Amino acid sequence: MKKDNQSSVSEFLLLGLPIRPEFQGIFFALFLGMYLTTVLGNLLIILLIRLDSRLHTPMYFFLSHLALTDISFSSVTVPKMLMSMRTQDQSIPYADCIAQMYFFLFFTDLDSFLITSMAYDRYVAICHPLHYTTIMKKELCALLVAVSWILSCANCLCHTLLLTRLSMKKDNQSSVSEFLLLGLPIRPEFQAIFFALFLGMYLTTVLGNLLIILLIRLDSRLHTPMYFFLSHLALTDISFSSVTVPKMLMGMQTQDQSIPYADCIAQMYFFLFFTDLDSFLITSMAYDRYVAICHPLHYTTIMKKELCALLVAVSWILSCANCLCHTLLLTRLSFCAANTLPQFFCDLSALLKLSCSDTFINNLLIFTEGVAVISLPFICILVSYGYIGATILRVVTPLGGPKGSTAKRVTTF
Repeated sequence: MKKDNQSSVSEFLLLGLPIRPEFQGIFFALFLGMYLTTVLGNLLIILLIRLDSRLHTPMYFFLSHLALTDISFSSVTVPKMLMSMRTQDQSIPYADCIAQMYFFLFFTDLDSFLITSMAYDRYVAICHPLHYTTIMKKELCALLVAVSWILSCANCLCHTLLLTRLSMKKDNQSSVSEFLLLGLPIRPEFQAIFFALFLGMYLTTVLGNLLIILLIRLDSRLHTPMYFFLSHLALTDISFSSVTVPKMLMGMQTQDQSIPYADCIAQMYFFLFFTDLDSFLITSMAYDRYVAICHPLHYTTIMKKELCALLVAVSWILSCANCLCHTLLLTRLSFCAANTLPQFFCDLSALLKLSCSDTFINNLLIFTEGVAVISLPFICILVSYGYIGATILRVVTPLGGPKGSTAKRVTTF
């Protein structure tokens, strides 16, 4: 959002409902009552489904997620409307408006996908009743919910990125519509050699991880929690390398180092997304190893398929939420004449250095979320492997025994 000849906008005014001032109190109480009824009613549905084991069925599983979606959907718009009715302040900052639009679309799409999943569940129950339990397994239900979240997130992200492009206007400061990636400092005569080298490394990474996924899917002996996480980690590695390397290889071949603003923001988003996802998946694998070694007798009861699917789904959701925060805050910044990035991809820290706006909030978010997304998983991994090491030492020590104990046992015998 920059100053230009058309006086760029930093906030919007929500006119709200055409309610006469003398009726504001009545409508405020009415909408507040409807909102609290929606929230408390759906929370009661979720609580009953969780507490009553008879309701642990696919239909009620989807219904609990639908109830949570309805709570979130109403919480996106109603609290702001109620606050405006009480304070008479109809303004909403640009970033808050973009975030509200994102989550409004997100929960609308998610509601649609969940209703579709419930319709499929009813179809199987009525049209294929004998095969219902074999088709609608817990892992399929968890997969349908996870896919609903991911598709909703992807759709809303596209709308958000395209909307933020509209704020990139030509102004008196010659605003930036694209960036230049300097790439790696490679001399021209060695371009072909390094191109072949990086292409070979990229293809090896992609094909190797695809082979891992294929083997895990085909070999039933590998259908265990550890290999389930490993297959997702392999997919993440493929996606992570595909975010930056193809663009770098194309730049080396065409000598065109430019990247449009929206493409740069999208590249930064997915780079952060798959970095965070990789960290969360490794943490899940560390927890799996901790349970397998420290609690081997309870391993099958703890690491069930639904828990594995839940860990992966939470990893995707947390990664998406973290990257969305960085993306929304980055789109608020102004980029002036400088547009050269000393990288071969759009790095968040490099973009913040180019901005001519105040980046204090962005840097604060990097610090706070960096602690949560990087430090906490790292600590969890260290703690889990600490317990694993302690367990192994407790097992090895009795086997070795104190010095001379073997001879005493033989003599006694």
